[in-house]
Amino acid sequence: MTARPRLSIGLPVYNGEEYLAESLDALLGQTYEDFELVISDNASTDGTEDICRKYVAQDSRIRYLRLTRNIGAAPNHNYVFTQCRGELFKWASHDDLYARDLLRRCVEALDERPDVVLAHSDQAVIDGQGQVKVPYEYGLATASPHAPERFRSFLFEPGGDDFYGVMRADMLRRVKPHDSYHHADRTFVAQIVLQGPFHQVPELLYFRRDHPTRAERANPSKRSRCVNLDPRRAGPLHPTPRLLAEYVLGFVSAIRRAPLSAADRRACYRHLGEWMTSRVRPGAGERVEDRAPVDPAGLTVSVDDLVAGREGRQT
Repeated sequence: MTARPRLSIGLPVYNGEEYLAESLDALLGQTYEDFELVISDNASTDGTEDICRKYVAQDSRIRYLRLTRNIGAAPNHNYVFTQCRGELFKWASHDDLYARDLLRRCVEALDERPDVVLAHSDQAVIDGQGQVKVPYEYGLATASPHAPERFRSFLFEPGGDDFYGVMRADMLRRVKPHDSYHHADRTFVAQIVLQGPFHQVPELLYFRRDHPTRAERANPSKRSRCVNLDPRRAGPLHPTPRLLAEYVLGFVSAIRRAPLSAADRRACYRHLGEWMTSRVRPGAGERVEDRAPVDPAGLTVSVDDLVAGREGRQT
């Protein structure tokens, strides 16, 4: 590893002892090694600190930062990014798993395509025991060279978890930091969608863990999710209608701030208007990643094999 690593991985965590070691092993076992791993512990009260300090002692690529109080998930995500030095950046979750070639394949894609701002891979949902439950088919047109097409697809098509892709850090500094209103992660990625095309590595390399203590499951209401993102949202100045209004205004801000031509900007506003009209249908606001997982048919891939570097297969 060089003095200044090429890639920075930011891992914000709060009370993640159940899956943290497994996730760290998957990151540290990557075939691409020129990275730093910066962990920002949001004042955990379980065994997270002990686990982190154990890994710091074993691998010089890790930096461990511990906050004195819980500032919320969104500010912690933003904070860990400010502490990273690489020209490329990736957020990592304390409970997800990663096949050994994930970082290498994403970095290669960014090196081959200077116009691409984010690279990610095919993904599947796994359960608490690491068993594959839902393989996602990525159908978004985020690879398009046309910003309005990418934006429209992002609004209307399900699937994708590009928040956890490998990104160009200079691009990430041009967008507004992650906010804490309802579905703020969506408007955050929308900003990135408008900055440039994505590349989807057509290999199953990323595994998003779904379990009862996952933030979306542990905080089922809009209000509780927002308070988890930022405790300051618990006050009376943040009623649910405001959180929903900020969500829509987040898309407006993304379009306004993006490097678009006048014609492309108008097209994006038109797509946003169509999307807002479509949201009045019952159940239209449900996101595919928030639905209960179901067993797929014909999937024989083993997560253990992929993380260990052995190939899985689909029948």
